[in-house]
Amino acid sequence: MKILMVNKFLYPNGGSETYIFRLGACLESLGHEVQYFGMEHPNRIVGNRAEQYTKNMDFHGGSRISKLFYPFKTIYSSDAKKKMLAVLKDFNPDVVHLNNFNYQLTPSVIYAVEKYRKASKRKVKIIYTAHDYQLVCPNHMMFNSSGICEKCANGGSVACIKGRCIHSSLAKSAVGAAESALYRTLKTYKYIDTVICCSKFMKSVLDKNSVLAGKTVVMRNFIEKPEKKEVQKENYALYFGRYSREKGIETIARAKNINFICAGSGPMEDFINSRSNIKNIGFKSGEELEMLIRKAKCSVYPSIWYENCPFSVMESISLGTPVVGSDIGGLPELIENGKTGILFKSGSETDFENAVNSIMQNDAKAAEMAENCLNAEFDTAETYTKKLIEIYK
Repeated sequence: MKILMVNKFLYPNGGSETYIFRLGACLESLGHEVQYFGMEHPNRIVGNRAEQYTKNMDFHGGSRISKLFYPFKTIYSSDAKKKMLAVLKDFNPDVVHLNNFNYQLTPSVIYAVEKYRKASKRKVKIIYTAHDYQLVCPNHMMFNSSGICEKCANGGSVACIKGRCIHSSLAKSAVGAAESALYRTLKTYKYIDTVICCSKFMKSVLDKNSVLAGKTVVMRNFIEKPEKKEVQKENYALYFGRYSREKGIETIARAKNINFICAGSGPMEDFINSRSNIKNIGFKSGEELEMLIRKAKCSVYPSIWYENCPFSVMESISLGTPVVGSDIGGLPELIENGKTGILFKSGSETDFENAVNSIMQNDAKAAEMAENCLNAEFDTAETYTKKLIEIYK
């Protein structure tokens, strides 16, 4: 098969890029042909034969004049449609696999595929992997300054403007709401054949949209199975990831009777550095991060927003470290309560402390959970790709 992978960024930038690069490599190893469409960028590492890419849009930079046109370009891009059509005509794919496309590429790429379908009279499937809640929530997180918000997911997008849900900006929120309202009214997403959701929870959210309901399937993210190593557990609880409010950093800080090691970076770094119960060791990666995870008695994931299927949780469990996680979003689907970790009531300081202490203060329980974690099963990229091919057919 020929697969066109579509994503706004075609260079290592985050989770969705890790996903498309690994997926593309696995598809090619199985004999399929893969090309990519997205924005041009100096660090681009994949591409297409037609050498067609949209102009890089940096919302945090650029001239004042270019910024004036960004609101229009984030809603619809004739350039993206034109260049997408050029790639489609050159490559003639059997499948177009959409990933993150809103704002930089816009849903105009969907109309490009539909136009190509009609002109070529070929049954080209459109598959979309939902990496977030973008199709039903303008700020993609269902979370704003007031906390969890489901208003737009239940229909309409005016709430996004009222709540200034996108970067606390009235202007950006208005543009996001307009984009959401437009494509909801046009029912643009009806052209998508299958929506891949990385959790049952995400499926339940997207299914509230009548256009998406019936198109969604659950396929949890994949992770490479690590090598088993004998390590001596040390007496610390670990948080690794972004230092931001939605990740539950305040919940960690309020657990004053527990000492945490935090490895990461983000807007709440100064706040973390001011807490006596937290040792901030900064951003870590590779083997150094792996050993931090392996040696921890437990890791913590106290998010107060609807996490989807975080790689960090799967990584911790696969490395033999139980996770204390919030009982919301997709987290309960990854953590087997009492076996590979403990679920606690999101935002509850008391529940969080009790859950962490139940592992930290009980070596036998910690050892049993660590063993359970090592035996937990997650899809590898290879097993995930084989399931995906069945959807492509």
